[in-house]
Amino acid sequence: MDTFLAPIHRAGWPFIALFIGITFILMLFSKILGLLGLVLTGWCIYFFRNPRRVTPLGNGLIISPADGIITKIEKASSPKELKWGKKSLNRISIFLNVFDVHVNRIPVDGIITKVHYHPGKFFNASLDKASDHNERNSLLIKTSSGQEILVVQIAGLIARRILCDAYNEQEVKAGETYGIIRFGSRVDLYLPEGVNPQVVEGQRMIGGETILADLHSKATQRSGEVRL
Repeated sequence: MDTFLAPIHRAGWPFIALFIGITFILMLFSKILGLLGLVLTGWCIYFFRNPRRVTPLGNGLIISPADGIITKIEKASSPKELKWGKKSLNRISIFLNVFDVHVNRIPVDGIITKVHYHPGKFFNASLDKASDHNERNSLLIKTSSGQEILVVQIAGLIARRILCDAYNEQEVKAGETYGIIRFGSRVDLYLPEGVNPQVVEGQRMIGGETILADLHSKATQRSGEVRL
C-alpha cells in the first residue's frame, strides 16, 4: 500500500537525516521555523517512500514502471544515443510530480541488454522536448520471446539526479524496483512494433501494478473519456 508508513528507499536516508538536522537548528532560533522544518522533513520522508506493490502475473504483460499521470501517448523515435534503429514506436510518457512515489520498477520479465546514461538539460519533465533534451537513463529489456521494451528515466526541472541499480545481462521480473529519480521527473516507455497501449492519456498509473499493454494481444489502442 502507498502509505506514509511505507518502507523508505535507501537513497532517501541521507536527505532525511539532513532535513532532521536542519530542523533542530531552526528550532533553536524560532518555533515557527522549527515547525516549517518538521513539515519539510515529513514531506522528505513521504517523497522517498517505497511502498510494496502487488504486480499482476502473466506472460507478456507490460506493467507501469512509475507512478504518475500519462501526459502523452504517441509515435516516437527512440533516443538517438542508443543507436537502436527503431524509428517509430508507441511511446507512453508518465509524469511524476513531487508527491508521487519516485521509485521506478521493471515493466516486463526479461534480460537487460543495455543500460545507457545520457547527460542533458533540465527542462520541465512535462514538456515534449524533455524526452530529447533532458538528462536520462535508458534501459533496454529483451523478453523470452525476443521482443524488446525500452524504458527511460528522465530528469526534470527539479529532479537533478537519476539513480539506476540495473546492469547489463541482469535477469529481471516485472514489478521489481531498479532505481529512483529525485525530485520531480518523467518516465518514457517504448512498446515493441505492433503492440498497442491499453491505457489512455490523463490516466493515473501505479508503478508495479497498472497494466500498460500485453505483448501477445492484438487489441487496438484503447480510448477513454473523463467522467465525474
